[in-house]
Amino acid sequence: MKFLQSVTSLLLAGCSLACAGPTPGHAAVQPKHPHKIAPKVFIISMFEPEAEVWWGIPEFNLLAHNITVPGASPLFPDVYCTADYSVCQLITGEGEINAAVTVNAVAFSPLFDLRHTYFFVAGIAGVNPKMATTAGVIFARYAVQVALQYEIDIRELPRNYSTGYIPMGSTFPDQYPQNIYGTEVFEVNADLRSLAVSFAKKANLSDTATAKAYRANYATQDGVFKAATEGPSVVECDVATSDVYYSGLILGDAFDNTTTLLTNGTGKYCASAQEDNATLEALLRSSARNLTDFSRIIVMRTASDFDRPYPGVSASYNLFNSAEQDGFTPAIQNLYVAGIQVVEGILAGWNSTFAAGVKPRNYVGDIFATLGGTPDFGPGRAEALEGAGALKKRGMERKMHSRAKRS
Repeated sequence: MKFLQSVTSLLLAGCSLACAGPTPGHAAVQPKHPHKIAPKVFIISMFEPEAEVWWGIPEFNLLAHNITVPGASPLFPDVYCTADYSVCQLITGEGEINAAVTVNAVAFSPLFDLRHTYFFVAGIAGVNPKMATTAGVIFARYAVQVALQYEIDIRELPRNYSTGYIPMGSTFPDQYPQNIYGTEVFEVNADLRSLAVSFAKKANLSDTATAKAYRANYATQDGVFKAATEGPSVVECDVATSDVYYSGLILGDAFDNTTTLLTNGTGKYCASAQEDNATLEALLRSSARNLTDFSRIIVMRTASDFDRPYPGVSASYNLFNSAEQDGFTPAIQNLYVAGIQVVEGILAGWNSTFAAGVKPRNYVGDIFATLGGTPDFGPGRAEALEGAGALKKRGMERKMHSRAKRS
Protein backbone atom coordinates (compact mmCIF):
# COMPACT_ATOMS: atom_id res chain seq x y z
CA MET A 1 0.00 0.00 0.00
CA LYS A 2 2.81 2.41 0.88
CA PHE A 3 4.46 1.60 -2.44
CA LEU A 4 1.24 2.35 -4.34
CA GLN A 5 0.76 5.55 -2.37
CA SER A 6 4.30 6.62 -3.24
CA VAL A 7 3.77 5.88 -6.93
CA THR A 8 0.49 7.78 -6.89
CA SER A 9 2.17 10.75 -5.22
CA LEU A 10 4.94 10.75 -7.82
CA LEU A 11 2.43 10.58 -10.67
CA LEU A 12 0.45 13.45 -9.20
CA ALA A 13 3.62 15.50 -8.73
CA GLY A 14 4.61 14.86 -12.33
CA CYS A 15 1.16 15.84 -13.51
CA SER A 16 1.30 19.07 -11.52
CA LEU A 17 4.47 20.04 -13.42
CA ALA A 18 3.26 18.89 -16.82
CA CYS A 19 -0.08 20.59 -16.42
CA ALA A 20 1.28 23.86 -15.03
CA GLY A 21 1.60 25.49 -18.44
CA PRO A 22 -1.24 26.95 -20.47
CA THR A 23 -3.44 24.19 -21.89
CA PRO A 24 -6.30 25.90 -23.74
CA GLY A 25 -9.33 23.68 -23.76
CA HIS A 26 -9.91 23.80 -27.51
CA ALA A 27 -6.32 22.94 -28.44
CA ALA A 28 -6.18 19.36 -29.65
CA VAL A 29 -3.15 17.33 -28.56
CA GLN A 30 -1.51 15.72 -31.59
CA PRO A 31 0.79 12.91 -30.42
CA LYS A 32 1.45 11.67 -33.98
CA HIS A 33 2.19 13.59 -37.15
CA PRO A 34 2.19 12.21 -40.71
CA HIS A 35 5.30 14.21 -41.57
CA LYS A 36 7.82 16.51 -39.98
CA ILE A 37 6.39 19.87 -39.03
CA ALA A 38 7.98 22.64 -41.11
CA PRO A 39 6.67 26.03 -39.96
CA LYS A 40 7.46 29.14 -41.95
CA VAL A 41 7.58 31.25 -38.77
CA PHE A 42 8.39 30.12 -35.23
CA ILE A 43 7.50 32.70 -32.58
CA ILE A 44 9.70 32.47 -29.48
CA SER A 45 8.02 33.78 -26.32
CA MET A 46 9.67 33.74 -22.91
CA PHE A 47 6.76 33.71 -20.46
CA GLU A 48 2.99 33.51 -20.47
CA PRO A 49 1.96 37.16 -21.02
CA GLU A 50 4.23 37.34 -24.08
CA ALA A 51 2.67 34.14 -25.40
CA GLU A 52 -0.98 34.89 -24.63
CA VAL A 53 -1.03 38.06 -26.71
CA TRP A 54 -0.81 35.83 -29.82
CA TRP A 55 -3.81 33.71 -28.83
CA GLY A 56 -7.34 34.44 -29.98
CA ILE A 57 -6.22 36.87 -32.68
CA PRO A 58 -8.18 37.22 -35.94
CA GLU A 59 -5.29 36.46 -38.29
CA PHE A 60 -4.69 32.82 -37.30
CA ASN A 61 -5.31 30.31 -34.51
CA LEU A 62 -2.04 29.33 -32.87
CA LEU A 63 -3.85 26.87 -30.63
CA ALA A 64 -5.04 24.53 -33.38
CA HIS A 65 -2.33 22.01 -32.46
CA ASN A 66 -0.40 21.19 -29.29
CA ILE A 67 2.86 19.32 -29.80
CA THR A 68 4.57 18.08 -26.65
CA VAL A 69 8.36 18.33 -27.03
CA PRO A 70 10.66 16.28 -24.76
CA GLY A 71 13.13 18.62 -23.07
CA ALA A 72 10.90 21.69 -23.26
CA SER A 73 10.11 23.72 -20.16
CA PRO A 74 8.18 21.79 -17.47
CA LEU A 75 5.94 24.86 -17.18
CA PHE A 76 5.42 25.11 -20.94
CA PRO A 77 5.90 21.62 -22.38
CA ASP A 78 4.04 22.20 -25.64
CA VAL A 79 4.67 23.92 -28.94
CA TYR A 80 1.55 25.53 -30.41
CA CYS A 81 0.86 25.62 -34.15
CA THR A 82 -1.77 26.82 -36.60
CA ALA A 83 -3.94 24.32 -38.43
CA ASP A 84 -1.61 24.23 -41.44
CA TYR A 85 1.53 24.38 -39.24
CA SER A 86 2.72 27.50 -41.06
CA VAL A 87 3.16 29.40 -37.78
CA CYS A 88 4.24 27.84 -34.48
CA GLN A 89 5.10 29.17 -31.04
CA LEU A 90 7.26 27.97 -28.17
CA ILE A 91 7.56 29.38 -24.65
CA THR A 92 11.07 29.03 -23.26
CA GLY A 93 10.61 29.97 -19.63
CA GLU A 94 12.49 32.99 -18.31
CA GLY A 95 16.25 33.30 -17.96
CA GLU A 96 19.25 32.07 -19.90
CA ILE A 97 19.20 28.42 -18.79
CA ASN A 98 15.51 27.95 -19.57
CA ALA A 99 15.90 29.59 -22.97
CA ALA A 100 18.94 27.55 -23.97
CA VAL A 101 17.50 24.20 -22.94
CA THR A 102 14.04 24.77 -24.44
CA VAL A 103 15.23 26.14 -27.77
CA ASN A 104 17.83 23.37 -28.01
CA ALA A 105 15.13 20.75 -27.39
CA VAL A 106 12.97 22.14 -30.19
CA ALA A 107 15.80 22.78 -32.63
CA PHE A 108 17.12 19.22 -32.33
CA SER A 109 13.70 17.55 -32.11
CA PRO A 110 12.93 14.94 -34.79
CA LEU A 111 9.36 16.26 -34.86
CA PHE A 112 10.38 19.33 -36.87
CA ASP A 113 12.06 20.31 -40.12
CA LEU A 114 13.32 23.81 -39.34
CA ARG A 115 15.84 24.32 -42.13
CA HIS A 116 13.72 27.03 -43.76
CA THR A 117 11.97 28.38 -40.67
CA TYR A 118 12.18 32.02 -39.56
CA PHE A 119 12.68 32.25 -35.81
CA PHE A 120 11.02 35.34 -34.39
CA VAL A 121 12.14 36.22 -30.86
CA ALA A 122 9.34 38.43 -29.54
CA GLY A 123 9.58 39.51 -25.91
CA ILE A 124 9.55 42.53 -23.62
CA ALA A 125 12.66 44.21 -22.24
CA GLY A 126 14.06 47.07 -20.25
CA VAL A 127 15.05 50.11 -22.30
CA ASN A 128 17.92 52.58 -22.32
CA PRO A 129 16.30 56.07 -22.20
CA LYS A 130 19.14 57.46 -24.31
CA MET A 131 17.97 55.32 -27.22
CA ALA A 132 14.24 54.63 -27.01
CA THR A 133 11.18 54.75 -24.77
CA THR A 134 8.59 52.55 -23.13
CA ALA A 135 6.17 50.72 -25.44
CA GLY A 136 8.70 51.18 -28.24
CA VAL A 137 9.67 48.32 -30.53
CA ILE A 138 13.34 47.41 -30.87
CA PHE A 139 14.93 45.23 -33.55
CA ALA A 140 18.45 44.06 -32.76
CA ARG A 141 21.42 43.18 -34.93
CA TYR A 142 23.66 42.27 -31.99
CA ALA A 143 22.92 40.43 -28.77
CA VAL A 144 25.61 40.96 -26.13
CA GLN A 145 26.03 38.90 -22.97
CA VAL A 146 26.99 41.88 -20.84
CA ALA A 147 27.10 40.20 -17.42
CA LEU A 148 29.57 37.49 -18.45
CA GLN A 149 32.36 39.25 -16.54
CA TYR A 150 34.23 39.40 -13.27
CA GLU A 151 32.34 41.34 -10.61
CA ILE A 152 33.54 43.21 -7.53
CA ASP A 153 31.04 44.74 -5.13
CA ILE A 154 31.05 48.47 -5.84
CA ARG A 155 31.73 49.19 -2.14
CA GLU A 156 35.11 47.45 -2.49
CA LEU A 157 36.19 48.91 -5.82
CA PRO A 158 39.54 50.58 -6.38
CA ARG A 159 39.05 54.34 -6.71
CA ASN A 160 40.00 54.41 -10.39
CA TYR A 161 37.33 51.87 -11.42
CA SER A 162 34.05 53.17 -12.86
CA THR A 163 32.17 49.89 -12.43
CA GLY A 164 32.41 46.58 -10.60
CA TYR A 165 32.25 44.64 -13.88
CA ILE A 166 35.60 43.70 -15.43
CA PRO A 167 35.90 41.61 -18.62
CA MET A 168 37.08 38.03 -18.14
CA GLY A 169 40.86 37.69 -17.96
CA SER A 170 41.34 41.46 -17.83
CA THR A 171 42.14 43.79 -14.94
CA PHE A 172 40.30 47.00 -15.89
CA PRO A 173 36.70 47.64 -17.05
CA ASP A 174 37.56 48.98 -20.52
CA GLN A 175 39.93 46.17 -21.54
CA TYR A 176 38.82 43.58 -24.07
CA PRO A 177 38.26 40.18 -22.41
CA GLN A 178 41.26 37.89 -22.55
CA ASN A 179 39.22 34.78 -21.75
CA ILE A 180 36.60 34.07 -24.42
CA TYR A 181 33.59 31.83 -23.79
CA GLY A 182 32.04 32.12 -27.26
CA THR A 183 28.59 33.35 -26.26
CA GLU A 184 29.59 36.99 -25.67
CA VAL A 185 28.20 38.35 -28.94
CA PHE A 186 25.89 37.14 -31.69
CA GLU A 187 25.12 39.00 -34.90
CA VAL A 188 21.98 38.30 -36.91
CA ASN A 189 20.98 39.12 -40.47
CA ALA A 190 20.84 42.92 -40.83
CA ASP A 191 19.06 42.75 -44.19
CA LEU A 192 16.33 40.57 -42.70
CA ARG A 193 16.12 42.99 -39.78
CA SER A 194 15.56 45.86 -42.21
CA LEU A 195 12.66 44.00 -43.83
CA ALA A 196 11.17 43.22 -40.42
CA VAL A 197 11.45 46.89 -39.44
CA SER A 198 9.72 47.95 -42.64
CA PHE A 199 6.84 45.61 -41.82
CA ALA A 200 6.61 46.69 -38.17
CA LYS A 201 6.52 50.38 -39.07
CA LYS A 202 3.08 49.81 -40.59
CA ALA A 203 1.71 49.20 -37.08
CA ASN A 204 -0.23 51.70 -35.01
CA LEU A 205 1.56 51.16 -31.72
CA SER A 206 -0.28 50.98 -28.42
CA ASP A 207 0.39 53.52 -25.68
CA THR A 208 -1.21 54.89 -22.51
CA ALA A 209 -1.71 58.35 -21.05
CA THR A 210 0.08 57.30 -17.87
CA ALA A 211 3.14 56.08 -19.78
CA LYS A 212 3.22 59.32 -21.75
CA ALA A 213 3.07 61.42 -18.58
CA TYR A 214 5.84 59.40 -16.91
CA ARG A 215 8.16 59.88 -19.89
CA ALA A 216 8.06 63.64 -19.36
CA ASN A 217 10.22 63.09 -16.24
CA TYR A 218 13.17 62.33 -18.51
CA ALA A 219 13.27 65.82 -20.03
CA THR A 220 16.66 67.44 -19.33
CA GLN A 221 18.40 70.60 -20.50
CA ASP A 222 21.13 68.66 -22.30
CA GLY A 223 18.59 66.39 -24.01
CA VAL A 224 20.49 63.21 -23.15
CA PHE A 225 17.20 61.36 -22.61
CA LYS A 226 15.29 62.99 -25.45
CA ALA A 227 14.37 59.59 -26.93
CA ALA A 228 12.69 58.64 -23.65
CA THR A 229 10.34 61.62 -23.75
CA GLU A 230 8.94 60.81 -27.17
CA GLY A 231 6.16 58.43 -28.09
CA PRO A 232 6.80 54.76 -28.92
CA SER A 233 8.31 53.99 -32.30
CA VAL A 234 10.15 51.23 -34.14
CA VAL A 235 13.94 51.53 -33.75
CA GLU A 236 17.05 49.59 -34.74
CA CYS A 237 19.49 49.09 -31.86
CA ASP A 238 20.81 46.21 -29.84
CA VAL A 239 19.99 43.98 -26.91
CA ALA A 240 21.98 43.15 -23.78
CA THR A 241 21.52 39.74 -22.16
CA SER A 242 21.82 39.34 -18.39
CA ASP A 243 20.13 37.04 -15.90
CA VAL A 244 20.58 39.89 -13.42
CA TYR A 245 17.61 42.29 -13.58
CA TYR A 246 19.55 45.51 -13.10
CA SER A 247 18.66 49.16 -12.56
CA GLY A 248 20.64 52.39 -12.38
CA LEU A 249 22.89 54.85 -14.16
CA ILE A 250 26.13 53.10 -13.21
CA LEU A 251 25.11 49.66 -14.44
CA GLY A 252 23.33 51.10 -17.47
CA ASP A 253 26.43 53.00 -18.54
CA ALA A 254 28.69 50.04 -17.74
CA PHE A 255 26.73 47.68 -19.98
CA ASP A 256 26.45 50.37 -22.64
CA ASN A 257 30.26 50.46 -22.64
CA THR A 258 30.44 46.66 -22.67
CA THR A 259 28.22 46.55 -25.75
CA THR A 260 30.42 49.09 -27.51
CA LEU A 261 33.58 47.22 -26.49
CA LEU A 262 32.46 43.73 -27.52
CA THR A 263 31.04 44.83 -30.89
CA ASN A 264 34.12 46.88 -31.80
CA GLY A 265 32.10 50.08 -31.59
CA THR A 266 29.27 48.97 -33.89
CA GLY A 267 26.61 47.90 -31.40
CA LYS A 268 24.22 50.33 -29.74
CA TYR A 269 22.93 49.23 -26.35
CA CYS A 270 19.21 49.78 -26.30
CA ALA A 271 17.32 46.94 -24.60
CA SER A 272 17.99 44.67 -21.63
CA ALA A 273 16.68 41.10 -21.59
CA GLN A 274 17.46 37.75 -19.98
CA GLU A 275 17.38 35.18 -22.76
CA ASP A 276 18.59 36.23 -26.21
CA ASN A 277 22.21 35.06 -26.17
CA ALA A 278 21.07 31.71 -24.82
CA THR A 279 18.44 31.36 -27.54
CA LEU A 280 20.95 32.34 -30.20
CA GLU A 281 23.60 29.90 -28.96
CA ALA A 282 21.12 27.02 -29.24
CA LEU A 283 20.17 28.09 -32.75
CA LEU A 284 23.82 28.52 -33.70
CA ARG A 285 24.61 24.95 -32.69
CA SER A 286 21.62 23.57 -34.59
CA SER A 287 22.56 25.70 -37.61
CA ALA A 288 26.06 24.21 -37.50
CA ARG A 289 24.34 20.84 -38.00
CA ASN A 290 22.14 22.19 -40.83
CA LEU A 291 19.01 21.77 -38.73
CA THR A 292 18.21 25.51 -38.69
CA ASP A 293 19.38 28.55 -40.64
CA PHE A 294 21.01 31.23 -38.49
CA SER A 295 20.40 33.84 -41.18
CA ARG A 296 16.64 33.43 -40.58
CA ILE A 297 16.45 34.95 -37.10
CA ILE A 298 14.67 38.15 -36.07
CA VAL A 299 15.13 39.56 -32.56
CA MET A 300 12.36 41.97 -31.51
CA ARG A 301 11.95 43.40 -28.04
CA THR A 302 9.28 45.83 -26.84
CA ALA A 303 10.15 48.18 -23.98
CA SER A 304 8.28 47.62 -20.71
CA ASP A 305 10.38 49.79 -18.34
CA PHE A 306 13.44 52.05 -18.20
CA ASP A 307 16.77 50.57 -17.17
CA ARG A 308 17.71 53.68 -15.17
CA PRO A 309 15.84 56.39 -13.25
CA TYR A 310 14.97 59.88 -14.40
CA PRO A 311 17.02 62.67 -12.76
CA GLY A 312 16.29 63.13 -9.07
CA VAL A 313 15.15 59.62 -8.13
CA SER A 314 17.11 56.54 -7.11
CA ALA A 315 17.93 53.32 -8.91
CA SER A 316 15.94 51.42 -6.30
CA TYR A 317 12.90 53.62 -6.90
CA ASN A 318 13.20 52.95 -10.63
CA LEU A 319 13.32 49.21 -9.99
CA PHE A 320 10.74 48.70 -7.27
CA ASN A 321 8.21 51.24 -8.55
CA SER A 322 8.42 50.39 -12.22
CA ALA A 323 4.65 49.83 -12.36
CA GLU A 324 4.30 53.63 -12.26
CA GLN A 325 5.84 53.75 -15.72
CA ASP A 326 2.82 51.84 -17.10
CA GLY A 327 4.97 50.35 -19.85
CA PHE A 328 4.21 46.69 -19.31
CA THR A 329 0.72 46.55 -20.83
CA PRO A 330 1.46 48.49 -24.04
CA ALA A 331 4.75 46.61 -24.44
CA ILE A 332 2.88 43.30 -24.33
CA GLN A 333 0.26 44.62 -26.74
CA ASN A 334 2.91 45.85 -29.15
CA LEU A 335 4.44 42.39 -29.38
CA TYR A 336 1.31 41.52 -31.31
CA VAL A 337 0.61 44.90 -32.89
CA ALA A 338 4.07 45.16 -34.45
CA GLY A 339 4.83 41.45 -34.53
CA ILE A 340 1.80 40.45 -36.59
CA GLN A 341 3.00 42.79 -39.32
CA VAL A 342 6.29 40.89 -39.41
CA VAL A 343 4.67 37.44 -39.42
CA GLU A 344 2.16 38.37 -42.12
CA GLY A 345 4.89 40.07 -44.15
CA ILE A 346 6.89 36.85 -44.22
CA LEU A 347 3.87 34.72 -45.07
CA ALA A 348 2.69 37.07 -47.83
CA GLY A 349 6.15 37.29 -49.34
CA TRP A 350 7.03 33.63 -48.94
CA ASN A 351 7.15 32.65 -52.59
CA SER A 352 8.71 35.87 -53.82
CA THR A 353 11.31 36.47 -51.11
CA PHE A 354 11.37 34.40 -47.95
CA ALA A 355 11.29 30.78 -49.12
CA ALA A 356 14.70 31.21 -50.73
CA GLY A 357 15.99 33.21 -47.77
CA VAL A 358 17.22 36.77 -47.36
CA LYS A 359 20.94 36.73 -48.07
CA PRO A 360 22.83 38.72 -45.42
CA ARG A 361 25.42 41.26 -46.52
CA ASN A 362 26.80 41.44 -42.98
CA TYR A 363 28.58 38.77 -40.97
CA VAL A 364 26.16 36.37 -39.25
CA GLY A 365 27.11 34.18 -36.30
CA ASP A 366 29.28 34.12 -33.17
CA ILE A 367 32.74 35.29 -32.15
CA PHE A 368 34.29 31.93 -33.17
CA ALA A 369 32.97 32.11 -36.77
CA THR A 370 31.39 28.72 -36.13
CA LEU A 371 29.26 29.03 -39.26
CA GLY A 372 32.05 30.46 -41.41
CA GLY A 373 32.77 34.00 -42.51
CA THR A 374 34.78 36.68 -40.74
CA PRO A 375 33.34 38.31 -37.61
CA ASP A 376 33.19 42.11 -37.69
CA PHE A 377 33.54 42.14 -33.91
CA GLY A 378 35.99 40.59 -31.51
CA PRO A 379 39.73 39.96 -31.86
CA GLY A 380 39.45 37.59 -34.84
CA ARG A 381 38.66 33.87 -35.04
CA ALA A 382 42.13 32.56 -34.19
CA GLU A 383 42.58 34.95 -31.29
CA ALA A 384 39.08 34.19 -29.98
CA LEU A 385 39.73 30.45 -30.09
CA GLU A 386 43.04 30.99 -28.33
CA GLY A 387 41.27 33.12 -25.71
CA ALA A 388 38.86 30.24 -25.17
CA GLY A 389 41.76 27.82 -24.73
CA ALA A 390 40.63 25.82 -27.76
CA LEU A 391 43.95 25.94 -29.59
CA LYS A 392 45.85 24.92 -26.49
CA LYS A 393 43.42 22.07 -25.84
CA ARG A 394 43.61 20.85 -29.42
CA GLY A 395 47.40 21.04 -29.32
CA MET A 396 47.47 19.03 -26.10
CA GLU A 397 45.16 16.42 -27.63
CA ARG A 398 47.47 16.05 -30.63
CA LYS A 399 50.49 15.66 -28.35
CA MET A 400 48.72 13.03 -26.23
CA HIS A 401 47.62 11.19 -29.39
CA SER A 402 51.21 11.16 -30.69
CA ARG A 403 52.54 9.89 -27.38
CA ALA A 404 49.93 7.13 -27.36
CA LYS A 405 51.04 6.02 -30.83
CA ARG A 406 54.73 5.95 -29.83
CA SER A 407 53.97 3.85 -26.76
